[in-house]
Amino acid sequence: MSSHEGFVLWFTGLSGAGKSTLAERLTADFRERGYKVELLDGDEIRTHLSKGLGFSKEDRDTNIRRIGWVARVLARNGVIAITAAISPYAEIRNEIRGDTETEGRAAFVEVFAHAPLEALIERDVKGLYKKAIAGEIKNFTGISDPYEAPESPEFTALTSEETVEQSATRLLTYLAERGLIE
Repeated sequence: MSSHEGFVLWFTGLSGAGKSTLAERLTADFRERGYKVELLDGDEIRTHLSKGLGFSKEDRDTNIRRIGWVARVLARNGVIAITAAISPYAEIRNEIRGDTETEGRAAFVEVFAHAPLEALIERDVKGLYKKAIAGEIKNFTGISDPYEAPESPEFTALTSEETVEQSATRLLTYLAERGLIE
């Protein structure tokens, strides 16, 4: 078992931008290295921890605060807590960052999974963007609901320009340079 400090690796980005894919790739890498790691996926959290919440701004904020609390508790107990949720509002992400760094005494690394809307619509296997554009899905982030992209994330994964492996390699290098992993 490798020794490491806990920290929060917070993925944010639009639906289909590659948050979960990259987060899963890093989770596997950390497990191979013997690190304690947990992945908090937005879809799973909605099923288990935030069941019953809708998609109003208040409900989205509550959902993200719950994810942030769990991530903070994990990180302060030596676990790498990886989150993969849209987390559309900058104010709440910044609140989670502050709580993590202050109360959790752990590093918070914001990772922006970025792809242009056109690329997301093009690779949308579920057809959610087309439905949202047609008005069939209400409160769809990036179409009928806002998404506030991070102004200065620690890391940006250009998911329409690079492979998962390229993004993962760059991110692992960044984390090593920061001294968060070996």
